[in-house]
Amino acid sequence: MITKLYPQTYEEFQASFTLEIPEKYNFAFDMVDTTAAKDPQRLAMVHVDDAGQRCEYTFQYFSEQSSRLANALQALSIGHGDKVMLILHRRVEFWTAMLALHKLGALGVPSPALLTAKDIDYRVNFASIKGMIIDTSVRNAVEEALPKCPSLSTLIMAGLDTKDGDWHSFDQIVARSNPTFPRPKDAPGGEDPATIFFSSGTTGQPKMVLHTFTYPFGHVITGSYWHDLEPGNLHLTLADTGWGKSLWGKLYGQWLAGGVVFVWDFRGKFEPAKLLQILEEHKITSFCAPPTVYRFLIREDLTKYDLSALKHCTTAGELLNESVFEAWQEKLGMPIYEGYGQTETTLQIATFPFMKPKAGSIGKPCPGWDVVLLDEKNEPCPPGVEGEICIRISPHRPVGLFSCYLQEEEKTKCAMSDGLYHTGDKAWMDEDGYFWFLGRVDDLIKSSGYRIGPFEVESALITHPAVVEAAVTGIPDPDRGQLVKATVTLATGYTPSMELTKALQDHVKKVTAPYKYPRIIEYVSELPKTISGKIKRAEIRAKDMEKA
Repeated sequence: MITKLYPQTYEEFQASFTLEIPEKYNFAFDMVDTTAAKDPQRLAMVHVDDAGQRCEYTFQYFSEQSSRLANALQALSIGHGDKVMLILHRRVEFWTAMLALHKLGALGVPSPALLTAKDIDYRVNFASIKGMIIDTSVRNAVEEALPKCPSLSTLIMAGLDTKDGDWHSFDQIVARSNPTFPRPKDAPGGEDPATIFFSSGTTGQPKMVLHTFTYPFGHVITGSYWHDLEPGNLHLTLADTGWGKSLWGKLYGQWLAGGVVFVWDFRGKFEPAKLLQILEEHKITSFCAPPTVYRFLIREDLTKYDLSALKHCTTAGELLNESVFEAWQEKLGMPIYEGYGQTETTLQIATFPFMKPKAGSIGKPCPGWDVVLLDEKNEPCPPGVEGEICIRISPHRPVGLFSCYLQEEEKTKCAMSDGLYHTGDKAWMDEDGYFWFLGRVDDLIKSSGYRIGPFEVESALITHPAVVEAAVTGIPDPDRGQLVKATVTLATGYTPSMELTKALQDHVKKVTAPYKYPRIIEYVSELPKTISGKIKRAEIRAKDMEKA
């Protein structure tokens, strides 16, 4: 557990926070096994499955189970440097597997359950993945891909009672293995490879993002300060274990802060009312979810739920609309603290409890992250001027920054050059040092000399009751360079019409600067998205170019 500071101001936080990482640090041995030895009954997780059954798990449980699985995997020829894909929803087995792989020095590859056979085929072959540990629900997709995946030799399924063909039962191999796995003299740690995430791939195929064993320490700020956790606090991050966000909010930083990870393994369609029941019944202390979830929650009658245990709320993954921020604060009396980071990083920029939240701002740079906004000539931007979010990585690399894009040296060099990591995201900074996100560099629209971020227009559109979702892009125009176009999905009871288009345009003109209004609005039944839920604006632009 990390000793927490209690700064009164952001400036004090920047000046006083330091991070010392033990040599060859390995989270499974140095945090989990050490905690289990000192305080075996310390609560690590509260897990509620889709049927509502609650189970509690201690650090002793995870220490022993991960050792059992490490021994079992070793017997199945999984070892140092091997890559193992995990598709486990929010099953407890995910945590056991990640820890076991850390002990072995094998690389966990967390993956979402929404992957198709084609997705699995691509990722397994690109990464030369040797093993898979999956939930029964994704068996069909995996088996459809298997004939095209010659590198796969070890197949394990959670929820399987006994061995079935090539599939080993997770429970069986764990139960018959030794509950101790002593730390080897050459145990992996420090800058050794530990985890691979596949990026979302909003343009082109996803990249392999490699993180090392120092990555967990990058989330000390996430758990202790952004989530504001105290020992024993119960934290729920809603993310599925297939995404990097799950390790932001469901493992490293929370346990290092002394918190208890709360896991709700719901399946099927998200139900806002059910989530509110979970928050009430289990007395969740700290909560993190994307803005879309908060948008659904504020539409519910929050007076029906006792949320008095809830003390702190955070959001990331997309931008928080000012209207959602204000509605949540009005109804619950607490702000939502926004944060910004990427699959390639830990938390880079955030609003912390000792800062005044500004609705719509992602906050200020985290200690250890030397963030600078640069223009197209790599010159620093003054306040009020937009630029690309860049991280200075020389002479010091931030703890939590990825090592490279595996097998893609040119893409790595493009992202990290001249002592900088280029995020590919645009923002501007106000006079108080707060950052305001604009969008991906490729998504910015240049119209009649104005530079327009899609989020600004999308944020205005979704405050209209007719709009459920909106994607804003630019289309070529001989006079203005580009026109602002909105692709919109409508709420029940609304139908496309010229009158509605005019109403939406007028609404945007009132909510934001008039020049940003969408001159073209297209109505669709759904927006194209990645499997992580990010809007594929590039796909919309490509289709518009085909029509031109």
